[in-house]
Amino acid sequence: MHSGLIAVIVIAFFIFINSVKILKEYERGVVFRLGRFAGVRGPGLILLLPMFEKMVKVSLRTLALDVPPQEVVTKDNVSVKVNAVMYFQVFEPSKAIIAVEDYLYATSQIGQTTLRSILGEHELDDLLSNREKINQVLQKIIDSRTDPWGVKVSAVEVKDVDLPDTMKRALAKQAEAERERRSKIIHADGEFQASSKLKAAADVMAVQPVTVQLRYLQTLTEIATEKNSTIVFPLPLDFMKYFTDKINSTGQKTP
Repeated sequence: MHSGLIAVIVIAFFIFINSVKILKEYERGVVFRLGRFAGVRGPGLILLLPMFEKMVKVSLRTLALDVPPQEVVTKDNVSVKVNAVMYFQVFEPSKAIIAVEDYLYATSQIGQTTLRSILGEHELDDLLSNREKINQVLQKIIDSRTDPWGVKVSAVEVKDVDLPDTMKRALAKQAEAERERRSKIIHADGEFQASSKLKAAADVMAVQPVTVQLRYLQTLTEIATEKNSTIVFPLPLDFMKYFTDKINSTGQKTP
């Protein structure tokens, strides 16, 4: 008699313990009563009807899902490997449990297929330079497909784009050629500006001949600073003109 009562008390205690659930602040419980959806409960202390109600816990925190590398053929027929990461969270626990069998696996598969299809519509240069724009397109498309499951995709980031070795060498040559082109343009622009300044200086010297003499003196000062034993300094033609005029005038007076 006493042993049977003790057994009943022990069984009732275990049933009570199994019917009491505690959910954290970021957790919700999807409750099924005899197989039918009975509502979402939580957080805090949850009481379930023994043997009649079952509960499935769902986390509402943002999850980071790594999309494995995918073989992608771009619009300009370049084969690359691309991987990405998705950030999402459940906003309707009932849909995440009822509408799809495994929302984590389904979201991962949607991310992989969308990554291949969307990146295949872009050229390689666009993929490398406009990554932020592509991320926004991926996020919008994946989010629209996971919305019926109660899953909100907040961000999709393309992490790495693995190029073939031949394409890496081609891009390196292209970058080198671009740098050389810019260098030549800068050099030509400098030459053009310098020629403009020299033309302006020549115009000033043509109006004021004394500036030529000052330039000769400046050149002499610059040469004197060097460690040279002999300095050859050209005389101005105006200076020599005085002597040539004297010689010519003397030659005319001589019969």
